[in-house]
Amino acid sequence: MRSVRIGVDTGGTFTDVVAVDEQTGEIVTTKTPSTPANPADGFVAGIGKLGELDVASIVHGTTVATNQLLEDRIGNLGFITTEGFEFILEIARQSVPDGYGNSYFWVKPPRIVPVHLVRTVGGRLDHLGNEVRPFSEEQAVEAARWLRSKGITAVGVCFLHSYANPEHERRMREILWREHPEAVISLSSDVLREYREYERSITTLVDAAVKPAVRGYIAGLSNRLGMPFSVMKSNGGVLSAREVVNQPITTVLSGPAAGALGAALIASTAGHPSVITLDGGGTSTDVAVVIDGEPSLTTEGTVGRYPCKIPMIDIVTVGAGGGSVAWISPEGTLKVGPRSAGADPGPLCYGKGGSEVTVTDAHVFLGRIPPHLLGGEIPLDADAARQGVEALADKLGLSPERTATGILEISAFNQSNAIRQLTVKRGLDVRDFPLVTFGGSGPLLACRLIDILGLPAVVVPRDPGNVSAFGLLTVDVKNDYVRTYVTRDLALKTAAQIFQELEGQAAEALDREGFDDPVHVRSADLRYYGQAFEVRVAAPAGPLDDDWKRTVIDAFHDAHEKLYGYAYRDDPRHGVEWVNLRVSGIGPITRPAIRRLDKPGEGATSVRPVHFEETRDTPIHQRAALGPGATVQGPAVIEEYGSTIPVHPGFTAKVDEYGNVEIRRD
Repeated sequence: MRSVRIGVDTGGTFTDVVAVDEQTGEIVTTKTPSTPANPADGFVAGIGKLGELDVASIVHGTTVATNQLLEDRIGNLGFITTEGFEFILEIARQSVPDGYGNSYFWVKPPRIVPVHLVRTVGGRLDHLGNEVRPFSEEQAVEAARWLRSKGITAVGVCFLHSYANPEHERRMREILWREHPEAVISLSSDVLREYREYERSITTLVDAAVKPAVRGYIAGLSNRLGMPFSVMKSNGGVLSAREVVNQPITTVLSGPAAGALGAALIASTAGHPSVITLDGGGTSTDVAVVIDGEPSLTTEGTVGRYPCKIPMIDIVTVGAGGGSVAWISPEGTLKVGPRSAGADPGPLCYGKGGSEVTVTDAHVFLGRIPPHLLGGEIPLDADAARQGVEALADKLGLSPERTATGILEISAFNQSNAIRQLTVKRGLDVRDFPLVTFGGSGPLLACRLIDILGLPAVVVPRDPGNVSAFGLLTVDVKNDYVRTYVTRDLALKTAAQIFQELEGQAAEALDREGFDDPVHVRSADLRYYGQAFEVRVAAPAGPLDDDWKRTVIDAFHDAHEKLYGYAYRDDPRHGVEWVNLRVSGIGPITRPAIRRLDKPGEGATSVRPVHFEETRDTPIHQRAALGPGATVQGPAVIEEYGSTIPVHPGFTAKVDEYGNVEIRRD
């Protein structure tokens, strides 16, 4: 029996499964419909489709935490903070969505914890962690008992300056354990040991909010599998399920992170080290930028309306997937998304009771996808899609063809706007980057994105619908640790001690994961004195001395100039301030090799009516039958098990030596 490693990515519409044979490197892929009511059902069903295997390990990309935040399902959550700071969540930050032109109309959304569920406790630390006022045991007991009496079962604790000294928070936890043993507790000094009280409070509360759901899901899945497994984290690493339940906030971008990493490896192997990745699913589209083989990281990410100041791959998500609903605004204009029909009931063509036209229905109506999905496993009702599009066209006063084309055009512009957020808005020229597009719906709009953005090319990997699941098998075990140390005159001895403590934490965690020889990667956040935000740069390993300090500061000047167009390298009036010291502990794994495509497989070319600029009989190619060097001239459609590539008139698709399809304008 073959020994395999399995990656399982649960999406909003489909659950994708990839198995890699540890001896031969052979890759097997499959998909199954997701089960939103209990994602574990789709997970187990997907693995079952692989047949009898000797499973060495499983890595999972989950959306349990993501969906809870996106859908605002936050309940039974309480907050304990320092006396006098009970309104920290109400004050928040001064930023307004869409800039100050929106400030007259924008109303602050409800706080993640309403003010009447906030309790305060006496005691005070200064910014260095020194105790100014002693911790009030009496008020702590009172707060714990009050939360218990209100039935609050998830509690976030964030005391002022606990990043410098966690002692008060740990005493609060001991009292909660004693007085309210049913409570699930998150401490800010465990979740994010970094300054900025509002962001630290919100991040801690998000962690507490998703803990019950993630713990329940992981426990149920563990019982059904009967074996250990790992979970993808937002930072581009994985962690064992038994560890990740203690830090569930690290999974909030689990699936999208795996897709970016898988696409980065595929693109680098094919000679494209710097690319934009686009993961188009049934519910949403996730976009990331990869530079020199590594996806960009950020600590300024958000999930839904909640800022999450943990290290995560820099991903922009828009509600533009295959299930995105087309609707008419009160002004009478056509809109697409962000609401989705999801997997259940799904688009009209699924025949499960869907009542609204979706992007998938528009593709079916125009003939750009086959009358079935997953090689025939999911038949599509083309008549239902046609009737829905015709009814919508009547309301708009347009022809059905123009209506369906308009739905796809709006969806393409929604995706292109997400790409611009990560490129143009950050000083990158989108025309310098090929686009790697994957996911079940990702390749469907490839040609339109080339025209809209001026992209040099679009690369579609083999089995594009399973790239995120494949990415799960390319990921190292990784933990991130941070300590705030704000100073303009870095004391090398103090900095060395902080790095040593952080590396000790990382080594201890990786030892529990079975890694005897971990890799530690240092970095630091710096800024010019007087600035409000900092820039992260790499910090070399080894002993800390004056040369080490100069190297980091020079890297900061370079990074600041690249980001903002200027630097104060030789201006003594603008001193450099150190803010945070960071360590990533990495347990390396053996990545699956991406093999060259030796020869074409089987599959016959057929013809069916497809509408591009007009409706006409169009060649339909089976991707398996296209060997290295094969060229397809548009108009044409390339089909495979998990996805479809419409090649518009004026475009050419060519298969490279690894089996990727590369699309360019003629």
